[in-house]
Order: sequence, then structure tokens, then C-alpha cells
Amino acid sequence: MQGVDPVAVTTTPSAADGRWKRVGLVALSTLPVIAAVASDFPLCPTAGLFGIPCPGCGLTRATSAVLHGHVLEGLHYHPLVLVVAPVYIATMVSLAVGFVRGGGGKGLSHRANVILTIVALTLFAGLFFVWIARFLGYFGGPVPVVRFSEWQP
Repeated sequence: MQGVDPVAVTTTPSAADGRWKRVGLVALSTLPVIAAVASDFPLCPTAGLFGIPCPGCGLTRATSAVLHGHVLEGLHYHPLVLVVAPVYIATMVSLAVGFVRGGGGKGLSHRANVILTIVALTLFAGLFFVWIARFLGYFGGPVPVVRFSEWQP
């Protein structure tokens, strides 16, 4: 019995080309977000259009502060940053990796889907609770926002 080259069997030129195209799409899709964050462009449509913060307002600034080692500043921008940001980042990375790999897997089990749904609903309830509490003056009050019309590059 002759040996089979595992590289030739698992990676065809067209499959590799498709994977690199998907890597390029993921990279290109992150560039506008990186540019917006770097220029302090208002990312939140609610804040940008109506001038009021949404339940997630402050999370981008909070995540940036925490990643730069300023945990207290991050907690000032949004008190749930240490819970929400890791879950969000892990979800986005997981989706990007799944997309690059081709998304041909069976997906999550029913149990995993139920657990993720419970976690997502709990986080949403927490975001909503903090949002209302901030309007009532707790957690430092509403986070300051910038409207699209007020943004200066």
C-alpha cells in the first residue's frame, strides 16, 4: 500500500485560495472599526443620531482603557466592561476563525446553544439595568456621548 501525502489530500489550491480570501475579508472588515476608534469617531448610532447613550455606550472606551492597563478608568466608562468585553471579543474571534475555516462544522450542541442564550440574555439584562441606573445617577451617571454633527476629526 502506497503512502498518501496528507498535505495534498487536505489542502487543495482552491481551498487554500478561498481561505486566504476569507482572511482578507476579515482583515478588511476590521479596518473601518480600527479607523473609527483611532479617530474617536462616534461608533454608537443612538448616541450619534439622538445624543443619548445606549445600554452599551462607553464599552469601547472602557475596553480600550482596560487593555491599556487603566482598569478603574475602564470601570468608570462602563461598569460591566470586565464581563461584557471578554465575552464580546471571544465571540467575534470565534466567528472570524469559523468564517476563515469555511464554517463547515456542525455548529454548537443544543446544550451549548441554551447556555449561550442564557449568558446573552443575562448580559443584556445587566446592560439594561446599568443603563437605567446611570440615568438615575448611579455608576457616575450617563456616559458622555458625541453626536455625529459635533464630531471633529
